[in-house]
Amino acid sequence: MSWKPRRRFWDQVTVAPEGAGFTVRLDDRGLRTPAQAPLVVPTAALAEAIAGEWRAIEAEIDPERLYFTKAANSAIDRVGRDPEPVVGAIAAYGDADLLCYRADEPEALRARQAAAWDPWLDWAAEALDARLEPVEGVMHRPQPAASLAALRAAVAGFDPLPLTALHDLVTLSGSLVLGLAVARGALAGEEAWDLSRLDEIWQAEQWGADDEAQRAAMLRRASFMRAEKLTNLLDSD
Repeated sequence: MSWKPRRRFWDQVTVAPEGAGFTVRLDDRGLRTPAQAPLVVPTAALAEAIAGEWRAIEAEIDPERLYFTKAANSAIDRVGRDPEPVVGAIAAYGDADLLCYRADEPEALRARQAAAWDPWLDWAAEALDARLEPVEGVMHRPQPAASLAALRAAVAGFDPLPLTALHDLVTLSGSLVLGLAVARGALAGEEAWDLSRLDEIWQAEQWGADDEAQRAAMLRRASFMRAEKLTNLLDSD
């Protein structure tokens, strides 16, 4: 079945082997994507997470509570069929990576940015052969072509489901470097999120937190952490 808003009709949710992977069955019916492809994922851990989403439904189906299901649908129906647009969109963050853009002043903020972000630019240079240069201010400055090519190659090496997770890690944090570090297991999601929020944390320390902005940030953080969990579930088997 493809999921669309409707009411629960099943009694049992089970995980079963399917081809080279695993699927989720509602009673005796295997889940299908919106394009009617069988929903088959590579690890039992991810299949169990998807099954858990469906077991938690009591009445009306709310797609917003089906993160792992939606990620699998997207990977199968869209990313797997034509990954290049997604690869390009993610790789484009390398030329304007959050970690490269540094404050003109005050010096205390500049020092905090350097201490927190420089080690991850060094990581990208060493692990990915992609040296990115810090930029003072907010005006765009192109990064070295060889580094951008190396970053694109790193992104293109991801299979559809990990690429789907990487997309969320990068777009939510604003940093291709941080997203790749989390996806490759070099950096924990909690730390990566805090690194991506360094400027906002500084502003809150100086002027106080804005409640609405804080609520929005918490929602984005939850999405970021789910993307990290998806990455971990794909590495579980």
